[in-house]
Amino acid sequence: MRIAAVETSVLSLPFTMGGPHPLFAGRRWDRMEILLVKVETEDGLIGWGESFGHAAIPATKAALDAIVAPLVLGRNAADLNTLQREMLHALHLLGRNGPFVYAYAGIEIALWDLLGKRVGLPVWRLLGGAERSPMDAYASLLNYTDLGLVAANTAAACAAGYRSIKLHETTRAAVLAAQRAPGAQDAAIMLDVNCAWSPPVAREMAASLAGDGLAWLEEPVWPPEDVHGLVSVRRAGVPISAGENVAGLYGFKALLEAGAIDVAQPSVTKIGGITEMVKIIQLCQAHGVTVAPHSPYFGPGFIATLHVIAALIERPLVEVLWLDMEANPFDPWVRPVNGKLAVPGGPGLGCDPDPAVLARYTVGTPTRTSRKEGA
Repeated sequence: MRIAAVETSVLSLPFTMGGPHPLFAGRRWDRMEILLVKVETEDGLIGWGESFGHAAIPATKAALDAIVAPLVLGRNAADLNTLQREMLHALHLLGRNGPFVYAYAGIEIALWDLLGKRVGLPVWRLLGGAERSPMDAYASLLNYTDLGLVAANTAAACAAGYRSIKLHETTRAAVLAAQRAPGAQDAAIMLDVNCAWSPPVAREMAASLAGDGLAWLEEPVWPPEDVHGLVSVRRAGVPISAGENVAGLYGFKALLEAGAIDVAQPSVTKIGGITEMVKIIQLCQAHGVTVAPHSPYFGPGFIATLHVIAALIERPLVEVLWLDMEANPFDPWVRPVNGKLAVPGGPGLGCDPDPAVLARYTVGTPTRTSRKEGA
C-alpha cells in the first residue's frame, strides 16, 4: 500500500530530574518533548514514528512538514530499502546529518510499524529475533555539577534496580562521588562528557581516569568527528564510546577502521531509522565492537530501539534517561521495572499511543500532509 498522509505533532511532558532544571536554549528545561510522526496508508493503516528531538524539534518539524513528508507521499510503504536509499540520496544536498535525516528517521520508524502490523509480526521478529526476557537498562543521569546530587541520584538509581549508571559530568570527582554512593559498589559507571575537551585535554583526563574502572568514557573529544583524536585518547586504556553524532554507515566505518572506539552508539532517530541502524550494528559486529544504542527519548524511537536491541544485540543494554515524567502515551513500555525493560510483542512496534494522553499533552495543532484526490 502507498503512503497517503503524514501527520506531525509535538508532545510536551512535564518531568522532574532529581535536581534543579537547567536552562537550555534560553528556557528552563522541565518538559520532555516528543516529535511524533503518524504515517497513514491508502487503506487506513496507521504507523507511528519519532524524529529527533529535544531543542531541535522546531527545525526538524519544519523539515518534515515542508520537504520530507511531501517527498514520501504516494510511495510504497513496504519498500523500505528502496525508499531509504532514494530518500537519503534526495536529502543529502540538505545535510548528511541534522533535521532532514532526523525527519526521515521518524517516517522510517513508522513504516516499520506499518510493515509489522500488515504482516502481524513485531519488529523484533521482522529483524530475525526470538522472544526474550526483559533487558537490562542503564540509568542515564542528567548533568548536576553538584557532587552531592551526583551521589544522591546514583544511589537512587541503584535502589531502583539499575546496575549500570551513566554520568553527564566532566570531572573525576564526579566519578568518585558516584562510585562511593550507597549501593553503587557493584554498579558499572560510565562517563559521558558530551565532547567537552580538545584532544590534549581529553588525553590528560583519560589518563587521570585510567585506574577508576569506568565501563566507558563517552565522546571525550571536540569536535566529535575527530576520529584520530579519539584514537589518541583511547591509548590511555579507558574504553571509548561514541556514535550518536555520526552521519550514517560510513561515519561508523571510519571510526571502526581507525580503531577509535570500543563501544558504538548509533541513535535510531538521528541516523535515519531502523534500516540504517541494522547496517551499522552488523558492521560493528563484524569488527568485534560492542553496540550500545543511544536512546535518550521516550516515544516510538525508544520503542524501536528496544526492538532492534532485542533482535540483534547479544548482551542488551538500554539507555534510559533518569527522570520522572508526569505521563507518557507509550506507558508502560518506556518505564523500566527493577532496572529492566520488556519489548512489546504485538504487531509492529506493538504499542500505539494512548489517545487520552495525546489529547492532554499535545501542544499546538498537528500538521497533516496528504495526497490530493486522484494523485
